[in-house]
Amino acid sequence: MGILNVTPDSFSDGGRYLRREAALEHGARMLAEGADIVDVGGESTRPGARPVSAAQELARVAPVIDGLAAAHPGACISIDTSKASVARAALDAGASFVNDVSALRADREMAALVAASGAQCCLMHMQGEPRTMQLEPRYADVVDEVKAFLHERLSFAVRAGVCEQQVLLDPGIGFGKTLEHNLELLRRLGELRALGRPIVIGTSRKSFLGRIAASSRGLAEPVGVGARLPGTLASSVLAFERGASVFRVHDVGPVREALAVAAATLGSRWPARSTAKTPTS
Repeated sequence: MGILNVTPDSFSDGGRYLRREAALEHGARMLAEGADIVDVGGESTRPGARPVSAAQELARVAPVIDGLAAAHPGACISIDTSKASVARAALDAGASFVNDVSALRADREMAALVAASGAQCCLMHMQGEPRTMQLEPRYADVVDEVKAFLHERLSFAVRAGVCEQQVLLDPGIGFGKTLEHNLELLRRLGELRALGRPIVIGTSRKSFLGRIAASSRGLAEPVGVGARLPGTLASSVLAFERGASVFRVHDVGPVREALAVAAATLGSRWPARSTAKTPTS
C-alpha cells in the first residue's frame, strides 16, 4: 500500500504532492514499483494535526483519485478518511477501498456506506485522536487492548452489514503509542492473527524508528524522516515474519524488494511486481 498524501502538513512529505500533476506522477511511480494499493489522503493524521473540513479534504483528494482511476484502470485506489461524505465522493471517483483511522467511530454514516458500496476497508486502532493521541498514552497490556478493540470494531462492522471478508485490521503503530508500545505490538503481532483478518502495518518513516536509529548512533535527537528507510525495512520484514500481509509505506520499491527476500527466505513467494515502466520525471 503506497502512501499518497495530498496535504500541506503530513509529517513525512507534507506539501510535496499538493499539485494534482505531482500527485498523479507519484501515484503512477508507486504503481510501477509494485504497489497493490495507492492510499490517497487529504487530511494529516500526524501527532498534533488539526482537523480540516470535508470540503477542503475532498477538494484535495477527488481530482487525484479521478486522475489515477482514469490513467490506471483496474488499480486499487484507497481513500484515507474518516468522513463518510469524503469516502462517498472518493468511491464515486474511482476508489474501491476505505482506510478509516477511526475504525468507523468518527462518522456514524461510514459503516453503512462501506456496507452498501462493497468496498474493502481497513479499521485501525488509535488511542484518542490525532491532536492528542501522543499525550502520555497508557495501556495495561497494549497488545491485549489493541486486539480487543479490533475485535469489537470488526464485530461492529459486520453487524452494520460490512462483509467480514472485506475488512483488514491495523494495530495503529504510532497512533497513541510510545516507542515501547510500538515495539511490543511488533514483537507480539502474531497474536492479532487470531482475529482472522489480514493485518496491515504502517511503520514507514515513523518517529520511533528515528529515535531507535539515533540511539544506535549516539545521537540525542531522532534522525530525520529521510534517514528512516533502514528502520522501515527492518520493521516491515519483522512484521511480515510475524504475519502482517499489507504494508503501508512511502518507499514502495525498496520495501517490496526487502519483503521478496524475506518471503524467499521463509519459503514462500512474494507476488511479482508490475511490469509498468517507472516514470522518470
